[in-house]
Amino acid sequence: MTNEQIAQDLLSQFGEEKIFGIVENYGLLNVTTTTETIVPLLHYLYQHPVFKFQFLTDLGGIHFPDAKGQELGVIYHLHSLENNVRLIVKLHVPIDAPDVPTLTGLYATANWMEREAFDFYGINFVGHPNLIRILNVEDMDYFPMRKEYPLEDATREDKIDALFGR
Repeated sequence: MTNEQIAQDLLSQFGEEKIFGIVENYGLLNVTTTTETIVPLLHYLYQHPVFKFQFLTDLGGIHFPDAKGQELGVIYHLHSLENNVRLIVKLHVPIDAPDVPTLTGLYATANWMEREAFDFYGINFVGHPNLIRILNVEDMDYFPMRKEYPLEDATREDKIDALFGR
């Protein structure tokens, strides 16, 4: 089973309008899809008689503030344990409507990973059984991993710029 075979199978099953951005980075196949296609796509990969991507290794949120209409995203790292092949699936959503369908019905591991992505990026996983903050305090009114804040606090007076090479 090669990355080319997986890509061709996905294109023939879903079409170029639903599976796009196909690249191979460091031997890992990366595909991009839409929020409408993510659940059927991952069900297909899970139940495929050859591919068997039945392990969700990781799920993470991303924030690209300059990508208008696609500021937030989710990256799914899938693993076929039987074939020892990995696959990365991405999707992007606008920051003003960060709704992505949950995958907790397919992958039990998605539960906490989706809660973490919600907690830090504000991605709303529609249908999640318990989408509440997991690491930050419950009354927090912002999402700390979004690139909306300066990297340094300009008001700090306890640091000497010369010690930091400035």
